[in-house]
Amino acid sequence: MDQPRIRNFCIIAHIDHGKSTLADRLLERTGTISAREMAEQVLDSMDLEREKGITIKAAAARMLYRASDGIEYELNLIDTPGHVDFAYEVSRSLAACEGAPRRRRLPGHRSPDPRQRLPRHEPGPHPHPGPEQNRPPHAEPDRVAAELERVIGFSRDEVILASAKEGTGVDQILEAIVQRIPPPSGNPDAPLKALIFDSKYDAYKGVVAHVRVVDGEMRGRRNLKLMSTGAIFEPLEFGIFSPGMKPLDGLSAGEVGYVATGLKDVAECRVGDTITWADAPAPEPLPGYRRAKPMVFAGIYPTDSDQYQELRDALAKLVLNDASLVYEPESSAALGFGFRCGFLGLLHLEIVVERLEREYGLELLTTAPSVEYRVQTTSGEEILVDNPAHLPDPSKIAVISEPWAKIDVITPSRYIGQVMELVTSRRGQFLRMEFLEAENDLAPGEARVLLEYDVPMAEILVDFYDQLKGSTSGYASLDYQVKEYRPARLVKVDILVNGQPVDALSVITHASNADKVGRALVTKLKDLIPRQLFEVPLQAAVGGKIIARETIRAMRKNVLAKCYGGDVTRKRKLLEKQAEGKKKMKRVGSVEIPQEAFMAVLRLRE
Repeated sequence: MDQPRIRNFCIIAHIDHGKSTLADRLLERTGTISAREMAEQVLDSMDLEREKGITIKAAAARMLYRASDGIEYELNLIDTPGHVDFAYEVSRSLAACEGAPRRRRLPGHRSPDPRQRLPRHEPGPHPHPGPEQNRPPHAEPDRVAAELERVIGFSRDEVILASAKEGTGVDQILEAIVQRIPPPSGNPDAPLKALIFDSKYDAYKGVVAHVRVVDGEMRGRRNLKLMSTGAIFEPLEFGIFSPGMKPLDGLSAGEVGYVATGLKDVAECRVGDTITWADAPAPEPLPGYRRAKPMVFAGIYPTDSDQYQELRDALAKLVLNDASLVYEPESSAALGFGFRCGFLGLLHLEIVVERLEREYGLELLTTAPSVEYRVQTTSGEEILVDNPAHLPDPSKIAVISEPWAKIDVITPSRYIGQVMELVTSRRGQFLRMEFLEAENDLAPGEARVLLEYDVPMAEILVDFYDQLKGSTSGYASLDYQVKEYRPARLVKVDILVNGQPVDALSVITHASNADKVGRALVTKLKDLIPRQLFEVPLQAAVGGKIIARETIRAMRKNVLAKCYGGDVTRKRKLLEKQAEGKKKMKRVGSVEIPQEAFMAVLRLRE
């Protein structure tokens, strides 16, 4: 189709604000999906997405829409995730579009997802057709429209009142997309440039690259080239998403679709790369994407060491579909060979592990998450440490710095005390408080308040969101932004089982909390590690100093069961022999540590 009649757009909004439901209505209204094929959240094709009720992967779909001017337009939609852990999906989608309707749910709705984080600003400088308000019962559209006008700068005329659930306002949204989003402006006669904004692996078609054609066109069996890796391939198939894969003869400038490359080496086709003709390449590639910076690190190990190679292959294929995941090999004395992986957040970690287990049939063990610390050694060298086990000896450390984040908490005013108490207990430093609404306009305690704090990233990693939601009855929302590194009195707490340090149980914590963390760990491990035939000491240590200890008592076999009376000397000899055997077993015996023990550090605050 001619570029003036093409509109490329994505839907961006906070989590649980109806993006996927709006996509359903658009697909339904344009006749892209028949009533028989229609299902809720039809673009959320992964089982995990349906189970958790969230969008994890951006999904594309082409629609044909005849506007009020009688002209048929090609609308290329990309439905994006709302959770901040998947913001990288949103940034890639925005790069493939010219505009984005922004969903704004009105008050009166409580989100059921306890892990949601609601960023107040979405990324991307792209133009958009204006905000669209999703109206639940008891909504206050006029007040929220005025807030959008005051805070963001929209005019009241730009706001579209709609309900994706009820199907109202959908025609106005489609008309706004046609009228307000500019068409693509690529040169169809220039050398081919196509941006890879996503990809996946197919056993028959190899790497399937999701592309936005910026200049030129791609069609036929003419060889194509990936400008970053230099890989050359003969395309097996071109097509669009409707929303399933639908083969076509080719793709032209301004269009969104896919190309099956046939490549079996997933490392040759990367998100952000530029596809061009092999025999007449473009002079320079497209800018691509800035690499996502991981914020959370954890070790992933196969429970069966024979599955190490399978885990390596699975991670390589998953990175193709999730460019924000990074990994590198590592080994642990306790767990064997595995990978140190970097994630954008805890939900990202959870999703990656579940996908590895479900899609690739792996049984995995995951260590406790950590942030990345900067360590200045006494020799003047600076090293980055994302694994507590790799922290140098205290005598070699001059300064340890940890990442801090600025957090914004928006909550009804009646929960101010609970939020302040929670954040202060996590070493948070108060910055400011702002009332977003006047108390006298609302019921007491209903006005929303913005609280800003500086907090160490490590303190909000594990259960901070759950506790925030719990202490505010689910009404608080949270956004965070990594701010800077600050020096801190941090120490590594090592756990010794039967006198042997278990590297995978090490944890970095503030010196003031070390005793409490060490005590909590050994107490929890005492309940998790099965009893042995010999006594097992559990110790927590900082440097060479033991700060906490528990003992798992030995299972005792009654060796006197067959002695009915008789000489006490014989009984004594049997007991002495048993004691000697236990001493020997303690020296040579090994203690098998269950998976729950390695996750114990996640539940220290329970």
